[in-house]
Amino acid sequence: MKTDEKEMEIKLNNVCAFGDSVMKGIVADRDNSTGRGLKYRISEMGFAERCRRSLNIEVDNFARFGGIVSQGTKLVERYKEKIRNSDFVLFEFGGNDCDYDWSAIARDPREVHKPKTPMQQFVEIYSSMIDTVKSLGSTPVLMSLPVLDPERFFNYVTQGLDKSNVLKWLGGTVLSIDRWHGMYNMAVFRLGAMKKVPVIDITSVFLEKKNYSEYICEDGIHPNERGHGLIEEAIIEFLQERRVALQ
Repeated sequence: MKTDEKEMEIKLNNVCAFGDSVMKGIVADRDNSTGRGLKYRISEMGFAERCRRSLNIEVDNFARFGGIVSQGTKLVERYKEKIRNSDFVLFEFGGNDCDYDWSAIARDPREVHKPKTPMQQFVEIYSSMIDTVKSLGSTPVLMSLPVLDPERFFNYVTQGLDKSNVLKWLGGTVLSIDRWHGMYNMAVFRLGAMKKVPVIDITSVFLEKKNYSEYICEDGIHPNERGHGLIEEAIIEFLQERRVALQ
């Protein structure tokens, strides 16, 4: 017996979002008065806000600027009731977890420097958050990381620092930054497979562009408003593939 297609559709009403500044919709504008040449702000054109308007759904965005998974798990505990009443819980972590203390590296590139969240800890905490959401009866959905521009990112994080020391620690090439970022991104995909939860591939929508740097802010890591448009399109495509009924 063939099931009616309309009966297979999932109605989307409420979404909870946890993550970092990308999830929050933060972009970097050129502003020479800040001392670092850029000023951060929450954009009304961030992808979560875009989805809220275009899909006519409720989005509770609990993302934090500089957010890492250890902060995320505390927020998940705090907002359990919201999660219980949500259709999807959207996670986007890793961009800050894989970051380093660049000032410390510039002072002594010979020391062993660790990322904010070591890989094993990142996977364990992220996995625990996924389990918590499942236990509350909602559906966790992971997002991969947007691409970064290593050259721009290097120039931004090393402002006022000894660039030669940082470059020495990087092995002589700024492309090493992209390697660590990519490792955490791969970990997100592996988590999705291991926990049997979907992953929205944000990375590919940027890489498919001829010059993806045009979709990234001058700090080299935050998507600009055009980039947030790409992420919104990827999310809507994901929902359509999952037969989620859209407004």
